[in-house]
Amino acid sequence: MSQENYNEVVRTILGRRSIRVFENRKVEPEKVDVLLECAFAAPSSKNVKPCHVIVIDDASLLEKIGAVHAYTKMAGSAPLAIGVCVDVAKYEAEQKLTDGTWMEDSSCAMQNILIAARSLGLEGVWMQIVNRPDKEVGVSKLLNIPEGVKLFALAILGYGAETKHPHSGVDSARLHRNGW
Repeated sequence: MSQENYNEVVRTILGRRSIRVFENRKVEPEKVDVLLECAFAAPSSKNVKPCHVIVIDDASLLEKIGAVHAYTKMAGSAPLAIGVCVDVAKYEAEQKLTDGTWMEDSSCAMQNILIAARSLGLEGVWMQIVNRPDKEVGVSKLLNIPEGVKLFALAILGYGAETKHPHSGVDSARLHRNGW
């Protein structure tokens, strides 16, 4: 089936690509509100909703984040970043889930943010933070993340200044049915 025949949701998912170059243009507050609503609508284990969200729109702070690590430099040219965090100590103590489930919950929130951004005419990239010591320590310090709270990732967002073709097709070499 041609992508033109897909519904808007499928076209949005297939069109979402990692964009690292942004126009010098602010993201409207009402769009930020939609992104936040979508982040908080993400599914989570036991419907606990453990994610906290940090909105970063201060240009000087975004530049500092961009300077933390070679792979974070795109943050310095973006107008917006949204961080997803979890109070891991509290989550594990209260929910008795010590298997990293909080990372799955955080992933759902990040994916919602990025797909919603695409649907609003924005682009972005998922900046991995957790378990990457240079980025985790540096960015968490810049954002005053409290002890016990983990910054999972940042969505670096804005109006894209580059374009990429949408995803298409299925990689049959990696497709398995009814088992490996």
